[in-house]
Amino acid sequence: MRFTKMQGLGNDYVYLDCTKATPPDLPGLAVKISDRHFGVGSDGLICICPSETADFRMRMFNADGSEGEMCGNGIRCVGKFVYDKGLTRKTTLSVETLAGIKTLDLKAEAGQVTQVTVDMGVPAAENPRTLHVLGSDYLIYPVSMGNPHAIIFQSGVKELDLTDIGPHFECHPSFPNRTNTEFVEPIAPDRLFMRVWERGSGETLACGTGACATAVAANLAGKAGREVTVTLLGGDLHIRWDETDGHVYMTGPAVTVFEGDWPET
Repeated sequence: MRFTKMQGLGNDYVYLDCTKATPPDLPGLAVKISDRHFGVGSDGLICICPSETADFRMRMFNADGSEGEMCGNGIRCVGKFVYDKGLTRKTTLSVETLAGIKTLDLKAEAGQVTQVTVDMGVPAAENPRTLHVLGSDYLIYPVSMGNPHAIIFQSGVKELDLTDIGPHFECHPSFPNRTNTEFVEPIAPDRLFMRVWERGSGETLACGTGACATAVAANLAGKAGREVTVTLLGGDLHIRWDETDGHVYMTGPAVTVFEGDWPET
């Protein structure tokens, strides 16, 4: 079984071309192939499948085998995958996800996609509320980008021990389906620093949907404008929350790391 490992700002996934056939037990495969010691090593598995409503369909599985609704860094790499491998010649294409159909604009140089802008759709923000975790109160801003996020603004984000506190937010009783959690330090009206604890994967170097949710929450909280650069451990994403159509637009890189063969056993 041929696979391609790709990454967007260090948020890495193993990609499978499932346009003609899909392997069995994708959740189990995701767990095995994502293992960084005994597998390929990744934050999860992404399958590119046929779609009846869009150009392609993306199925995304976290490293623990759970299926996610959407992945911002992952979908940028989907755009690069299908264009670079000749599955499409379109530079504007639609991708079906569990969070709805997303539109991708591809920037190609010398026949290879280097950057992708994704229309992430209209965010759904809830009123901020206080969450009690490990003896402390945290003000969280819940925002859905088709998948759930809890954004926390505070100082000293670089020094946080996310391995210690992250699971307590992810599995808090307030989130019956678990949540992604973003810890954010505002730097300027047009720049935010963010670390993320992803549902089902732990801390990752970047999270595209999380960066979008963070930009929305920062604007609603009066901490940033509608166009910001979100700096993550893996690099920068440009996020624009359009005032006219209410959609969030995310721009960032997509990179192929290597290809290989996984034993079909």
